[in-house]
Amino acid sequence: MTPRITPRGPVSEALLDALKAEPSAASDDVVRFTGNAAAALAPHPDLLTDEDLQLTLFLLYGLHYGDTVDADDEWEWNPELLRTRRTIERVFESQLRRRIRVGELPAANADAVAAYLFELTSEDGGPSLSRFLAKKATEEQAVEFVIHRSIYTRKEADPHSWAIPRLSGRAKAALVEVQSDEYGAGRPDRIHAEIFGRTMRGLGLDDGYAAYVDNVPAITLASFTMMSMFGLNRSLRGAITGHLAAFEMTSSTPNRFYGNGFRRLGHDDDVTWYYDEHVEADAVHEQIAGRDLAGGLAEQHPELLPDIVFGAAACLYVDGLAAQHLLESFEAGRSSLRQPLAVAA
Repeated sequence: MTPRITPRGPVSEALLDALKAEPSAASDDVVRFTGNAAAALAPHPDLLTDEDLQLTLFLLYGLHYGDTVDADDEWEWNPELLRTRRTIERVFESQLRRRIRVGELPAANADAVAAYLFELTSEDGGPSLSRFLAKKATEEQAVEFVIHRSIYTRKEADPHSWAIPRLSGRAKAALVEVQSDEYGAGRPDRIHAEIFGRTMRGLGLDDGYAAYVDNVPAITLASFTMMSMFGLNRSLRGAITGHLAAFEMTSSTPNRFYGNGFRRLGHDDDVTWYYDEHVEADAVHEQIAGRDLAGGLAEQHPELLPDIVFGAAACLYVDGLAAQHLLESFEAGRSSLRQPLAVAA
């Protein structure tokens, strides 16, 4: 069952209105959508924090993923929606590239790229959300953390899987190896997105995809829309490869802390299985993603090396902003959600 999503401004409102109609029919709402998007972009808003445009991107990508918005399947390839999406994406990408500078690059070989990425992801980024969850978080804060993570994790691996047909050789084999584990290696009950659904149910939450999209802020959506943009555009195949490498390299240790935090709060394996599963799996994945995926792609296509590094740095930057939002909210004693929940776990 698809969620009922509340618009956050004139662009997402016009898009939601347009999607209620038949895609084959001429629609004033589509015209209103394209016009509102152009007007919203004119004052050069910060797309990382713009609630209306981030929700718009989330909805447009949802037409490819499914389970996001109740709309006819033919809307997926509507030329006006695609044209407007690309306009928003170009601004989003440009803003990210201005903020995330790629400095001196490593040599375009697997060992050098892997070493560079391991060093990049090991740098101390300041206060740790995972350590806060392990030692200090209340039940309500832990539940909010899961709500934020559900935006990506109930679609876990899907954004990176768009890259599979865009790669070949060593890099493709590495990506498929990592993704096979993410999808349960043929066992539906071990698909990571489904294991996370079990975590949500164990906390008394609705595990339907995007059930809490109205509750999360733009920066949470931006973490997901950024990787979707990287994955869905062939020109950014280097960036989605670097993103996955950084994502895997920064997963194992934090997940150990998350699992410990939920155990501290009295939760059993129904809640902690997801986090415990990633402690071991991602320790293996980080090696494959660093050397064979990112490094292998750099050897095969040295011209993509700047984007591989950009994608990795973008992962750290945007996910860092999202984590900072949660941590600052928790330490100030306020909810991290746009619409706080009264959750009885």
